[in-house]
Amino acid sequence: MADAYNIPSKTQIGHIHLKVSDLEKSLEFYCGLLGFELITTYGDQAAFISAGGYHHHIGLNTWHSKDAPPALKRSTGLFHMAILYPTRKDLAAILQRLIDHNYPISGASDHGVSEAIYLDDPDQNGVELYRDRPRNEWPVTPEGNIDMYTRPLDIKDLLNELNK
Repeated sequence: MADAYNIPSKTQIGHIHLKVSDLEKSLEFYCGLLGFELITTYGDQAAFISAGGYHHHIGLNTWHSKDAPPALKRSTGLFHMAILYPTRKDLAAILQRLIDHNYPISGASDHGVSEAIYLDDPDQNGVELYRDRPRNEWPVTPEGNIDMYTRPLDIKDLLNELNK
């Protein structure tokens, strides 16, 4: 192994590029359903979308994947990407939107440090929609380590955020 190196603590993951089979279906999902903004397209082969006007958070392209089947579940590649919502109420709002549009949800978990909703995009790429709890609420072990877990998310309690 190489010499030890710690990535700077303020480092962020800026964007992701996904190979998709049908650009229009992907834009319907990411922009039409999830609410991302279309920033630009490269003809009919690629699109770049964002939240809040950033140059792009997600690149979608058909360069090597037009009309291709989804990747096999039992193969290497993307397990899921995660989209961080700023507040619990924002997470509740997108959950209600998914419910209103009868969009299938594959899971919903409380991880102690975060609350997450899981679904697949039109190409069966895993998508996690989540919000982080404030750091002072994260569960810790007696030794002071983060104690993440996976428990069922209280959907009813989350949706109650919309009534506050």
